[in-house]
Amino acid sequence: MNIYYGDFHIHVGRTMSGRPVKITGARSLTIESILDYAANKKGLDMVGVIDCHVPEVIEELRLLIQKGELAELPEGGLRYKDGTVLIPGSEIEINDEHCKGPVHVLAFFSNLAQMELFSNWFSERVKNITLSSQRIYERGTVLQEKVKELGGLFIPAHIFTPHKSMFGKGVHQSLTEIFRPELIDAVELGLSADTAMASHLSELDAYPFLTNSDAHSLPKLAREYQQLLLEKPSFDEWVKALRGEDGRRIVANYGLNPYLGKYHETVCENCGETLEAYQARCPYCGSTQVTKGVAERIQELSDRDGEEAAVNRPPYIHHIPLEFLPGLGPKTLDKLIARFGSEMAVIHEAAFEELSEVVPEKIARLIQQAREGRLALQKGGGGIYGKVIHE
Repeated sequence: MNIYYGDFHIHVGRTMSGRPVKITGARSLTIESILDYAANKKGLDMVGVIDCHVPEVIEELRLLIQKGELAELPEGGLRYKDGTVLIPGSEIEINDEHCKGPVHVLAFFSNLAQMELFSNWFSERVKNITLSSQRIYERGTVLQEKVKELGGLFIPAHIFTPHKSMFGKGVHQSLTEIFRPELIDAVELGLSADTAMASHLSELDAYPFLTNSDAHSLPKLAREYQQLLLEKPSFDEWVKALRGEDGRRIVANYGLNPYLGKYHETVCENCGETLEAYQARCPYCGSTQVTKGVAERIQELSDRDGEEAAVNRPPYIHHIPLEFLPGLGPKTLDKLIARFGSEMAVIHEAAFEELSEVVPEKIARLIQQAREGRLALQKGGGGIYGKVIHE
């Protein structure tokens, strides 16, 4: 078996005809550009594209198969030019009578036939099947059952994010308020939480943790990702890794240090002040635009010390994307990729001496310090990303 890298939450910005799918997604974020960028710049072996329920996206995937650029694998997934494997998925918003507020979930399927069956069913329960992250007018448990009927995976997305997530918005205390727990295959942590934080909730012990980019533009691919031990990249192998079967497993989660996430701290979005605890009205400016941070929400939900539980999971490695590093712009990144082949190779394989041959020593040192978790960080919150503090 071999090590592979996977990011399973990537949006489509536009279809092949230029129609919007994810309204806030970049126009350059098309199926073909995602596959090319993932394979040739990021060095990703697997990508989960979560807008494949859109009929024109399904049509485009079929055209790529006809052109010989994609091939459906017997083990599930679509291989791009003998390289990166696309896993077709969908992001769906639930807000049924059991939810406090909207919740986003991910559903993945083995092949286009299953995805088309899901799309047809979904289209009868949504206002606009051509757009991303649409609200389904159906109970969450019914959605779970349909995904399972079609042989799919059901994964709550960015579970602690203050807006449109299971714990951030959807439930008071437990996922059992809105879902059948036995029909959940994994949970996605989101950019403002890591394994140590999530392990404070004992009800999550049953599920593997995923760390994905939620990319709305090409450079954001693989800002979070998994390192997987598989026989080869495919849907069936990924399922085995999630279940820890036949030696397949998640080797490590690479995710942002939660300080870099947009919602780590409780912050007033009007004046930008950080609050020690959530208040309905900001004590500094009087605004009601106060967003409870992920750290505070997890503290509310916590039913134990998470450190011991986290030891039993794959290591969570605080990954700082190259674009976060001060002074490392697009041209410098292109030089590094030209030398080492991909961002994965730059981050995981290139020695300091090799890096110094391509970029200034201070940039090489920043990359090395990022690997070792030695960079100083400013915490994010209220919709503003944290950042690397470089003296």
